Amino acid sequence: MTEGTPEVCLAVADEQTAGRGRSGRSWVAPSGTALLASLGFEPTYAEPDRLWRLAAIVALAMADAAEEVAGLPMGRLKLKWPNDIVVEAGGAPAGVRKVAGLLGESEGVGTADVRAVVGVGVNADWPRDAFPAELAEAMSSLREVSGGRPIDSNALLDAFLLRLEPRVLALREGHFDVSGWHARQVTTGRTVRIDMPDGNTQKARGVGVDGVSGALIVEDADGGERELLVGEVSHVRLAADGEVDRRGVTL
Repeated sequence: MTEGTPEVCLAVADEQTAGRGRSGRSWVAPSGTALLASLGFEPTYAEPDRLWRLAAIVALAMADAAEEVAGLPMGRLKLKWPNDIVVEAGGAPAGVRKVAGLLGESEGVGTADVRAVVGVGVNADWPRDAFPAELAEAMSSLREVSGGRPIDSNALLDAFLLRLEPRVLALREGHFDVSGWHARQVTTGRTVRIDMPDGNTQKARGVGVDGVSGALIVEDADGGERELLVGEVSHVRLAADGEVDRRGVTL
């Protein structure tokens, strides 16, 4: 990083027509409905196996900001490992609906010229009757979660940046809000379906997350625990109500 040059840069869009999520999934948002931002970092202070924390602090700062702007109680928004912000909702598939998604990418890892980008898309002022039909049951927005309260994306962005700055400064000093990250995890105590790169699907109980590696910690049916890193799985889904119990046994 050049001396005197701010580390974090920001790009904001009003509309997204060809957005890309994890594993190549699409992400679209009509004009005026979402906050769409990409943040660039030069995290020379972070060890290569800690770069995941950049996306984590973006998620935590956004969850805090969204709750304030939407008038929601603290802790209403949850994190679904590894990169979604969700809200618990009765009647929804697996009991949650997605409000926001994040995607992190990096290059030059392990060199003095490491760079990382974290993109975040938040369904902000998006009314339910305008949701894409194929996603309506799985998604939500801050407007819907707040009971129809109009959401100002500019106010959300300001609130987010205000909360992100101290988290970035803390990370530069080697401090990460492990307890806050743990507290928002919706997978903890829930049965999850794990889609593997080879096409197989496994079921296990989420028991936590590792604050050092960023891994999801799961318990198999035999009671053994193991860690899953982001690059080792294709997708993690919460099991639907009645599909399996907390021990991963089909009901």
